[in-house]
Amino acid sequence: MQEVKKFKTESKRLLDLMINSIYSNKEIFLRELISNASDAIDKYHYLALTKKDIPVLENYEINLAIDKEKRALIIEDNGIGMTHDEIVNHLGTIAKSGSLEFLDKIKDEKANDIDIIGQFGVGFYSAFMVSSKVEVETKSPYSEVAYRFSSAGSESYKIEEIDKPNNGTKVIVYLRDNTEEENYDKYLEQYHISSLVKKYSDYVRYPITMVMERSETKKDADGKPIEGQYETINEKETLNSMIPIWKKAKADVTEEQLNNFYKQKFNDYNDPLVSLSVNTEGLLTYNALLFIPKKAPYDLYSENYERGLQLYTKGVFIMDKCKELIPDYLRFVKGLVDSSDLSLNISREMLQQDRQLQKIASTIEKKILNELARLQKDEYDKYLEFFDTFGINLKYSIYQSYGQNKDKVQDLLVYKTINEEKPISLKTYVEKMKDKQDAIYFASAKDKDAVLAMPQMDLVKKYGYDVLILTDNVDEFVMTMLQNYMDKPFKSINQGELNILDDNQKEEVEKLKDLKKSFIDKLKDILKDDVSDVVISSRLTDSPVCLVSTDGISFEMEKVLASMPDGNQNNIKAQRVLELNPNHDLFKTLEKVYTSNPAELEDYAKLLYSQALLMEGFPLKDPVEFSNKMCELMIKSSK
Repeated sequence: MQEVKKFKTESKRLLDLMINSIYSNKEIFLRELISNASDAIDKYHYLALTKKDIPVLENYEINLAIDKEKRALIIEDNGIGMTHDEIVNHLGTIAKSGSLEFLDKIKDEKANDIDIIGQFGVGFYSAFMVSSKVEVETKSPYSEVAYRFSSAGSESYKIEEIDKPNNGTKVIVYLRDNTEEENYDKYLEQYHISSLVKKYSDYVRYPITMVMERSETKKDADGKPIEGQYETINEKETLNSMIPIWKKAKADVTEEQLNNFYKQKFNDYNDPLVSLSVNTEGLLTYNALLFIPKKAPYDLYSENYERGLQLYTKGVFIMDKCKELIPDYLRFVKGLVDSSDLSLNISREMLQQDRQLQKIASTIEKKILNELARLQKDEYDKYLEFFDTFGINLKYSIYQSYGQNKDKVQDLLVYKTINEEKPISLKTYVEKMKDKQDAIYFASAKDKDAVLAMPQMDLVKKYGYDVLILTDNVDEFVMTMLQNYMDKPFKSINQGELNILDDNQKEEVEKLKDLKKSFIDKLKDILKDDVSDVVISSRLTDSPVCLVSTDGISFEMEKVLASMPDGNQNNIKAQRVLELNPNHDLFKTLEKVYTSNPAELEDYAKLLYSQALLMEGFPLKDPVEFSNKMCELMIKSSK
């Protein structure tokens, strides 16, 4: 018996939409057909456990085969199969989901053992993206007759009775001819099919098998290889892993297995620095397996780098880079999330509800930060290795969020200091602060020696205060966003007043300011175009002069902004203040010049300012003029 039927929907129009618009990637068809096969086995297994008339099978299997002569790819299962009416309802009616309907009918606790992947009933039609015709041969235990469904994906389909002794379904995909845009021959290559199974269906719970052809050197009667002679061996192989490593009990997974999984899955030669498993049950149930690499990817900070975690649902691969699952500042984290509760769209490629992703992403972020905090506490050297590689991401998270992330991240920051051998956390710095020290001091420089050489460090070193060494461009911006830590304000050693002196020392400085007022006013007038102020310093004890900035934009910020593409256009400058050490011989020499030969004071003052500029790493406006004035004064002093 044979019958031809029309599709029950707008057929051609809807089929065209499904084939050409719903799926963005044609290779998805194999994932969908394998998922349907897995669903069919699930249904059969459940019924075998609950119905006496359905025999339990010892082995369930999804078998793939390639027929190159017929240009056909075959996907066969020993699952539930379909009756005539089910073929009409599930294949003849587009977007009618047999899987969803089946789940709705199940009201038994044994249904917890079933892992239905299909939701929308359109996965089967993805086969028409690559095929000129699709045949489905199927036999249900509730039907004495087997049937063949066939369609070219147009307005109609054909159903006919066939001989098929065993229950189950065989889908035969007859591939299209190659075009200039698409090579369909690749779906006839065993290696390509094997790689697609590994990519999309590696964790389907039933074995996916295929007879694989390989070449082997022939052997003589004694079992010795015969050079230059080969024979073809055909062996049935299982292509999928079946049980995901992230669903195994932690006690059953070794560190070596995790490392090997990471290296294979994410194409890294190194073991991960950190591995983290997350298992969450409740309103939203999911598993996550996360890794922090030992080395940063070469393109981590390029525009082309895509952050994101791999996304699975019920072990079936959905998406490679789901950026919604990980915040940008944790972009270096690799891993995957597998959930059975996600709402996918009709093509199973994108998610319908961001709310579910947001909940998962929030938990994952907390888990990662908690693991970093544990690492910082229990394996400090390992944490320093992490921070040396990825710490700048944590810093940027504070800066880019305008301080909103500071409560999440600030305890994880570590900095080198002038007093400690290893970098320390802000908490450790505060715990080790000297008596009467009321600020967290920092300085921007390339290393410890450069900080110690700064003239602004004179008084800080005298009191033995520790100083954070800021080596990254973003560091001072981070301090600005943090403002304080444990109620201790951050203070740059070369910006504003340090407020280290006691009341008596402050009083002495004020007296000196009054005493030297006319001299200082004269220097201000000479340097009025270069600095906003000239003052008697309260921070210099050994050095003759230094340049500091007022509160606000610091020298380091000025340099960073100037280095940006539009830095010259912004022309943002820190307010310069020239500080003089009243106890230094140079100060006394300048005073003598001021009283004995005021005309020469301008040259001395500008040389002094140029010296301060050079110590701060700023370029001179006119290096030639500086050199000439230096030579003139050297010649005068020798006469």
